Amino acid sequence: MTNHTISRSYSRNRLLPLIMAIMLGVSVLAVAGHAQSPTLHGAAHDTRHATGFPCH
Repeated sequence: MTNHTISRSYSRNRLLPLIMAIMLGVSVLAVAGHAQSPTLHGAAHDTRHATGFPCH
């Protein structure tokens, strides 16, 4: 009986991060879908500069 309870708890702990990652991905796509192209380009450009990658 104890092993069965631990197994359920373990699977529940693995499921929550998966659900949260899916929700975050859908949220990012929904927000990006409503943004104008120059806004997305500017955000990507600023992110590249902030992380130290050359862009042009």
